[in-house]
Amino acid sequence: MRNFTIPKTSPGHLFCFGLGFTASRLGLRLLKSGWRISGTTRSFENIDKWSSIGFQTYLFDGTAPIVSEKQNLFSDVTHIVASIPPTDAGELPLLFHQKELITAAKLRWVAYLSTPAVYGDRGGALVSEDDFPKPGSRRGHRRLAAENLWLQALKNSRASIQIMRLSGIYGPGRNVIDQVLDGKARIIEKEGQVFNRIHVDDIGTILMASMDRPNTGRVYNVADQEACPSGDVVRYACRLVDVEPPNPILFEDAELSGMARSFYSECKRLVTDRLNNELGVELRYPTYREGLDAILKKK
Repeated sequence: MRNFTIPKTSPGHLFCFGLGFTASRLGLRLLKSGWRISGTTRSFENIDKWSSIGFQTYLFDGTAPIVSEKQNLFSDVTHIVASIPPTDAGELPLLFHQKELITAAKLRWVAYLSTPAVYGDRGGALVSEDDFPKPGSRRGHRRLAAENLWLQALKNSRASIQIMRLSGIYGPGRNVIDQVLDGKARIIEKEGQVFNRIHVDDIGTILMASMDRPNTGRVYNVADQEACPSGDVVRYACRLVDVEPPNPILFEDAELSGMARSFYSECKRLVTDRLNNELGVELRYPTYREGLDAILKKK
């Protein structure tokens, strides 16, 4: 097995619904390999940012279709990554652009970036893609509905649609080392609670491997190989930068956002055999240790 650095398929045109942390990192890797990259953002500031490095960038805030001078924005798009969170209104890219996507002549691969929240709480048990989704949160229900909308929308199209259920994402610029150095890291203790994580560049490698090995309708757990308490990660980061770990806070006493509290309301360990067995990917960062070590070396 091997790590993928660029897709073996010839350079194409990647369109990203949401040029966020994951999609933009993938776009930068592909741009260096001769790909065209375009996508959406919600702010004019980010249009200038991404356009300056070579991304064709469009404003899309979910209230209206993307405005473009081209008659069909997706006529030469070959690959799509969709990562915009669904809203009460629905799955925004499909709400405004489903017909164009279905009829896009060159589109051959689509990845919808979802979340393991669709599984709901499993009490720390192992969960594979074959397990039936049982979302227990509003976020999980929305994501599962969005998955099904993408699968149904592209069912009879030329494009292969994959569902990627991403665990907690970290990487350069978004990691617990930065939180420790900024004095913002917390250790929240809840008995038996564990999480999987995934380095943002391993996500990119997995997506590129899928481009080479499309499997329409297939679902993948995108996660590292060690689910563990969040406190373990904070303590390891503290050791790396020689900082005393913060005192633990009981979950019951912690002031958390609704989103953060929803994460702690569910506990599962993700099975990721498909990444290796089907996509041929060996994670560069199989646990948080390798990921944080690499981040620190680049500081």
